[in-house]
Amino acid sequence: MKDRHRKREIDELERDVEQLAPLAPKDDKAGQELERLRREVAELKSEFYSHMSAWQRLQIARHPQRPYLLDLVPRLFENFSEIHGDRGFADDPAIVCGMADYHGRPAMVIGHQKGHDTKQRVERNFGQAKPEGYRKALRAMRLAAKFGRPILAFIDTPGAYPGVDAEERGQAEAIALNLREMVRLPVPIIVTITGEGGSGGALAVAIGDRILMLENSVYSVISPEGCASITWRDASKAEVAAEALKITATDLLALKLIDEIVPEPEGGAHLDHDAAAKLLDVALTRALDDVSKLPPNDLLEARYVRFRQMGLFF
Repeated sequence: MKDRHRKREIDELERDVEQLAPLAPKDDKAGQELERLRREVAELKSEFYSHMSAWQRLQIARHPQRPYLLDLVPRLFENFSEIHGDRGFADDPAIVCGMADYHGRPAMVIGHQKGHDTKQRVERNFGQAKPEGYRKALRAMRLAAKFGRPILAFIDTPGAYPGVDAEERGQAEAIALNLREMVRLPVPIIVTITGEGGSGGALAVAIGDRILMLENSVYSVISPEGCASITWRDASKAEVAAEALKITATDLLALKLIDEIVPEPEGGAHLDHDAAAKLLDVALTRALDDVSKLPPNDLLEARYVRFRQMGLFF
């Protein structure tokens, strides 16, 4: 209730700013009042966005205008050439793979694609990959390893597709194989959670040497709705589950499950894709430069140790 009241207060002040803006050049008092209101709005926004709950951040992570992989590619990479198909069954549009140049360095780009409207989301299966999607990703990653290209993975999925057809074609086996093989790939792997990092569907392309998370993204073993349905048999308790699951970037950094939180433009990455990409670019470059210094054997050893240490609380 308090958050809703604060958001309403911010909206009202922004309307006042819009009304005063045309008068400011003609009236000194209006100009002074406009500056005061702008400062007040900035302070309220800063306080509001820095104290959002896990549930509120989840809603931002799920925003339909969130930047997905195909929004980031032209802003971060050059000479992108998409790879299609798993060479076994089909091409899964929920996962996009391709070769590209990153600041002049050849790289392999992999990530989920949800789509911004209903038609796109249906075509992309809402970013929920089937076995052929994970096998396509593995094919691309093996190509990267063959040619010594670093892998940049971008995660945004509610989870792997749970349909009967996916299970018939070996969903669990495809995910498990990716987990095993990614640990063995002798090239740098940088993973960025850009929206939702849902369960095994996210983890299947998220075994990396550095894990980054956008400020308003989430990463969890199960959705809050699913957790609430199992734990309390009441999906309406999803907001409580979101807090208990520790799904936010701040929570996961404290647990040492990720390496860095990437800031977003004020209000969220969905409001300014260009600014979001610039902020991400800085973190990606730093992470890639860091792990690229390691010889392949040291890289693999560090990756192994990294994941073996996760979950130790004593």
